[in-house]
Amino acid sequence: MPKMTLSHFEASLLFSLFTSIVLGIVSKRTDRERLNYGLYVFGCFLVALFGIGWLMHFGHG
Repeated sequence: MPKMTLSHFEASLLFSLFTSIVLGIVSKRTDRERLNYGLYVFGCFLVALFGIGWLMHFGHG
């Protein structure tokens, strides 16, 4: 089996993607609501990822 090496950013994006898909599927009733909610959650994950990343960057000087 080939070895997969991901950076922290790539791993975070994959986690955000898969978590958004699961949350969209299990929390809404119609396909349109699922898609909209999944995209919303993915966007929130990205904002949090970049926001916390910048806070850590400035916190470490």
